Amino acid sequence: MYEFDVLKVKNECVEWIRNFFEENGKGCNAIVGISGGKDSSIVAALCVEALGKDRVIGVLMPNGEQHDIDCARLLVDHLGIKNYEINIKEAVDGVLNSLPKDMEISSQTIQNIPPRIRMTTLYAVGQSNNGRVANTCNLSEDWVGYSTRYGDSVGDFSPCSFITVTEMKQIGHLLGLPYELVEKTPIDGLCGKTDEDNLGFTYAELDVYIREGKIDDPDKKELIDRKHKANLFKLSFMPCFKPEI
Repeated sequence: MYEFDVLKVKNECVEWIRNFFEENGKGCNAIVGISGGKDSSIVAALCVEALGKDRVIGVLMPNGEQHDIDCARLLVDHLGIKNYEINIKEAVDGVLNSLPKDMEISSQTIQNIPPRIRMTTLYAVGQSNNGRVANTCNLSEDWVGYSTRYGDSVGDFSPCSFITVTEMKQIGHLLGLPYELVEKTPIDGLCGKTDEDNLGFTYAELDVYIREGKIDDPDKKELIDRKHKANLFKLSFMPCFKPEI
């Protein structure tokens, strides 16, 4: 049976972050988008342990009113990190209102503009603060493509892309983060549903399947496999034509 050594992985991840900055931005700051959920909270806390709180900048990016913005504020206060709160609503509305009037705008278009604008915002903050942008995705989400391409799926460095949701929670508790942030029910921030409602299976089921290859429900297995295969392109380098010269 698979066993997760949370202390070992946490320490190795912290060292990996230090090495990344030593090699790819000595003296730079870590720029972390803070949503108020466990992933951004844990990534921010890992960066604080690796670099010190003076080199971590949190960016809160509500789209108009955000019902759980207090969770994001709790996190930056808990870590004691510098932070900016930048409301992206005008930018989102500006893009939507500028689209051709005769074009039918899909629901996916509406849902994915905010995370792409958030990533633009993170890089704006990063370039003005000698920063490197953190990707806050985890293995479970990446496995089934639960991210927005060129939105929350990218960044300059990614501490947790090979760590499952179940393992992330263990790291969060080890780091001493507030319980309500680590155990908060994940909501997509796009259409207001929980992650698990959207996915059709629980993260607990998914994580066991990823680590041990076990799942009781054949329909859920088929769904996970289908999502994984369909979304592998999100984790791959952009296909490029290379002429024979």
